[in-house]
Amino acid sequence: MAEKPEEAVAQMVEASLTDEALKEWENRIGLSLRVGNIFNSTVSYEAIRNFANGIGDANPLYQSEEYGKKTRYGAMVASPSWPYSVFPTWVLQGLPGIHADHSANDWKFYKPIYINDKITPECYFLGFDVKPSKFAGRTAFEYQRSDFRNQRGELVSSAYSMLVRYERQTAKKAGKYDAIQIPHPWTEEELAKVDEDVLAEEIRGSNPRYWEDVNVGDKLQPVVKGPFGMTDIIAYCVGAAPVVIAAHGVQLRNYKKHPAWAFRDPVDHAWEPVYGVHYLNAAARGAGARYAYDVGVQRNAWLINLLTNWMGDEGWLKLCYAEYRQFVYHSDVVWFHGEVARKYVDENGEYCVDIKLSGINQRGVDTIPGNATVILPSREKNTHPVDLRLPPEEFRGTGK
Repeated sequence: MAEKPEEAVAQMVEASLTDEALKEWENRIGLSLRVGNIFNSTVSYEAIRNFANGIGDANPLYQSEEYGKKTRYGAMVASPSWPYSVFPTWVLQGLPGIHADHSANDWKFYKPIYINDKITPECYFLGFDVKPSKFAGRTAFEYQRSDFRNQRGELVSSAYSMLVRYERQTAKKAGKYDAIQIPHPWTEEELAKVDEDVLAEEIRGSNPRYWEDVNVGDKLQPVVKGPFGMTDIIAYCVGAAPVVIAAHGVQLRNYKKHPAWAFRDPVDHAWEPVYGVHYLNAAARGAGARYAYDVGVQRNAWLINLLTNWMGDEGWLKLCYAEYRQFVYHSDVVWFHGEVARKYVDENGEYCVDIKLSGINQRGVDTIPGNATVILPSREKNTHPVDLRLPPEEFRGTGK
């Protein structure tokens, strides 16, 4: 008999974080890792649009080919966070049965990604630390770097990643988040206010935000995501599919080769990937969490949505660092905030703004502290950061 959904706990492969396993890791430091979980590679119209829809980004720059042709880009471009739909910036390497939570990214953005481009990722293992944690006891903090190059071999962006690797059985015993009430007990009045906040976002778009008009202490118009639900995670998977997702025999053959990748769902009896922690409550419980929760890179894409809304089509996102604190559970809401911390002219003569970032949930917890640097056009100096990063016209949107 199937377990009651509200009580079911998936039985995933469990292992111990041993010195022997970590010793094997030491021999891999500095190596290029095989990237097998590529989803998008060709930057099609559908790939750009589906990713934007999957993170709830309505910016026409990422929705319309005709709109893109009228901008400085001269053709449709992808969101700076679109490389997440190519590859989630990490390779799950070694330590079978040890859970992995992606916990931070440090992005640098160099060139625009155009419709019809072809993006190829590379990934390198940089090292690891072993530390204690309240959530799961002995924990390995793993560090990787990913580079994304276009069809001309140009580096368009790069990201440093941190993954937290821990014992599922230890996390379940610790019960760090047992006191949190999930799903959240929203009232109708509270939900109406959330909807109002969601619809209050401002997309700067074709209205340039000039450096001269920005002041230290300025607040960014918040972007609000939630209540986070099943369709939100499905939409993200449609746009980004950060793991190899297949069905029936195609996937079962993968699971037979790699038993630690999957479990049999205790409610539906279907084979499911460990990635199911993001949409199956039984899977989340099996990994030591209380309830299904968001994807780290998904949350970072929501944060970048805040930045691109604010800077407009003529701004350039240069850097973005974010840490993924706690989980955003199904039924949660996150209010993404930004505040201008500094404005200056950098060593390259570009007009920069540093922004302090946060993503506060309904419990008052900052789920994604971070910071970013945006380069804005200057009205007085007539500078345009996008122009400095454009390829020759024959490469814009042509796939050459």
